[in-house]
Amino acid sequence: MKACSFAILLVFSAALFQLGCGGSSSAAQAKATPSIQPEASTSSPGSSAGDPSAGSTTSSGNGPSSGSGSSSGSSGGSGTGSSGTSNSGSSSGNGNSDAKSFSNLDQQNGWTGYALLPSAYSICSSCQPSGPQVTWSRTTGVSSPSLSGNSTEHTIGGTTAYADVLWNNHLIGDYSSQDLPDSDQTLAPSLHNFTYDVYFYASDFSKSQALEFDINQFVDGKSYIWGHECRIAAGNEWDIWDDQKQKWHPTGVGCWPQNKSWNHLTIQVQRTSDGHLLFQSITLNGKTATLNYYEEPSSTNWYGVTINYQQDGNANQKQYSVWLDKLTFSYW
Repeated sequence: MKACSFAILLVFSAALFQLGCGGSSSAAQAKATPSIQPEASTSSPGSSAGDPSAGSTTSSGNGPSSGSGSSSGSSGGSGTGSSGTSNSGSSSGNGNSDAKSFSNLDQQNGWTGYALLPSAYSICSSCQPSGPQVTWSRTTGVSSPSLSGNSTEHTIGGTTAYADVLWNNHLIGDYSSQDLPDSDQTLAPSLHNFTYDVYFYASDFSKSQALEFDINQFVDGKSYIWGHECRIAAGNEWDIWDDQKQKWHPTGVGCWPQNKSWNHLTIQVQRTSDGHLLFQSITLNGKTATLNYYEEPSSTNWYGVTINYQQDGNANQKQYSVWLDKLTFSYW
């Protein structure tokens, strides 16, 4: 698994932006990256490790969870719990009549790529998309492979083993790419449920250490980061992020994306009425794993709702591409 540096900072528009966890330093480390958020002061990087996944299994417990992690291939600890483009106008199709959605986000502007290098996994301010430490690109309007006729190709490579690239998009609130600045700060606090739905494709997933899909909400001085990582190189398992402890927890849910095939992923999360993060379920290619895993939020000075997508390099850091299509984010 790869070590993950969650409180990564970069200077942007005279403000500090905190980037979610991300990184890798050895074959026994895990990676991830949940959020970018303007911060008034710096915070110290944390570390994390692990990944999980498994067909249509169910794991549950009770109450906010905690666990311990190991640093040799899989993270320890288990959680316990019970438990065209549209902006804010289209219903999400998730069965909730109150839900609204942003559709085809993979084709839209607003995505910013960041290079993360081992072992600190802070944002590399000197790195360029052309490399050499890590290379990356994002290409929209790809006709093949695609489902909609227009997919988006994300490519990383470079010379530094276990280097990562994170793409972040601010949807609601500060720096909104969707014309929803929420200036009176009434929309984001009213939202409690989120769904990240995307199709992804690669010719050879074995070139990836991990893929990460994150949902982030910052309201009432709290940072809610639902980080989900499909660990491919170290066990084919889904991990979820614990922001308080700056670590990954394995879910026991297998993550086995199919090569040369479109894989359909749906992640459902909730901010509970008592202020906890609830990781509800992960559905991959029709198999749903119900998690019901609770975590505690951390503190923040920022405001809004963002999402991330991240690709991690493995020990060989060979160049590889993943195509995203029909990325829909629903909220209510």
